[in-house]
Amino acid sequence: MFMANNRIKVGLVGFGTVGTGVAKLLLEDADAIEAKTGLRIELAAVVDIDTTSPRPVKLPAGLLTDDLNKLLNDDSIQIGVELVGGTGVAKDIQLKLLKAGKNVVTANKALLADSGSELYAAARAANRCIAFEASCAGGIPIVSAIRTGLAANRIDAIYGILNGTCNYILSSMTGRDEDFPTALAQAQAKGYAEADPTLDINGADSAHKLAILAMLAFGYEIKLDDVSVEGIENISIDDVRYGREMDYVLKLLAIGQRDRAGRVALRVHPSFISPGSPLGRVDGPFNAVSILASAVGQTMYYGRGAGMMSTASAVVADIIEVAMGNSAKLFNSLQIQPRDEIEPLIDSIDNLVSRFYIRLMAKDQPGVLACHSKILGDHNISISGALQREGSGPGNTVPVVITTHPTKQKNMSDALAELSRLDNVGAEPVCIRIVDIPEDTLDD
Repeated sequence: MFMANNRIKVGLVGFGTVGTGVAKLLLEDADAIEAKTGLRIELAAVVDIDTTSPRPVKLPAGLLTDDLNKLLNDDSIQIGVELVGGTGVAKDIQLKLLKAGKNVVTANKALLADSGSELYAAARAANRCIAFEASCAGGIPIVSAIRTGLAANRIDAIYGILNGTCNYILSSMTGRDEDFPTALAQAQAKGYAEADPTLDINGADSAHKLAILAMLAFGYEIKLDDVSVEGIENISIDDVRYGREMDYVLKLLAIGQRDRAGRVALRVHPSFISPGSPLGRVDGPFNAVSILASAVGQTMYYGRGAGMMSTASAVVADIIEVAMGNSAKLFNSLQIQPRDEIEPLIDSIDNLVSRFYIRLMAKDQPGVLACHSKILGDHNISISGALQREGSGPGNTVPVVITTHPTKQKNMSDALAELSRLDNVGAEPVCIRIVDIPEDTLDD
């Protein structure tokens, strides 16, 4: 696409944390990139509303501006990198870049999950492409793995730890026995969590990434509303401890599954999993994605999912792929089934079949366990195990922990609603799914 001239000019919009990392790589590693690719990638413009704050990279004089038009009107700039974030101004910027004849590189998962179809259509209309490797798992090349490395496979399931903030918090609660507020404060102090961590801890960030990965893996136009989302903001250290006693570790999982009929189920929620499983061993601020595919079986992708240089690495990799013409070919071959054809294939969370962990703060009186067991049985829920701890909680209650055999989510939701209305239950029941991640069963 650009190989007739090996000098490729890039314009960067957004000079925050990731933008600074991208500028650093393009300025300091230009010789190494040229030696490996034959391309001389030149940072030709950096646009940001803040042109005065110091950054840990020195730009050549005249490169930084607050005027987007300087980038848009420069026909020598072939690639525009949008790193503004959000879904409002960033969308307008991407559309302007495409209209001006620039190919777009972005790490903006929220925008792609919200308006991806519109942006992809605009890119095709402009005969340009959008590259977005950095949008889903920072420095982990998961998009290219799905698009090229696994192209010969039917992908049946994705299990991912897609948010480093949540994984750091849950790892701290598990490994150091810290409560949620303490673990969150430490994550913020170390720079793993924002001052306002809402989009991380409520599961929205993971849902954005899952929507993009599911679109690529399953070939369907996915909307955010298709993803059932629960965060970790209400997780208690007590439940982490009880789960540990039962040999489980708690993770925030993003799960996409496709059944034999092609129905797709998408969800993000806290999950008890085996500590010996590949995802169960992922600790701290790291991300990991496990993919189950028809020919290769289970593959695992692990690395830093956020941060200045890991995300910048993925952005610059996309810039190189666009410059070499590879991204345009992949973008033009991206086949996504239209929404009006696939909506019936998005499965309801009510149909999910799972094992469950339930914790009830039950009043310490005769017949309580029998009462709870009867309600579960009335909703076709079979108990696999139970434990009760001595000691008095609020209102003379004691914790009762129950695990179940596989049952439908709808049955569990109905049973929990009935349990919560009982006089002998002192607080809202806690329910966490137990996820058994399938192992690779392909023949050697």
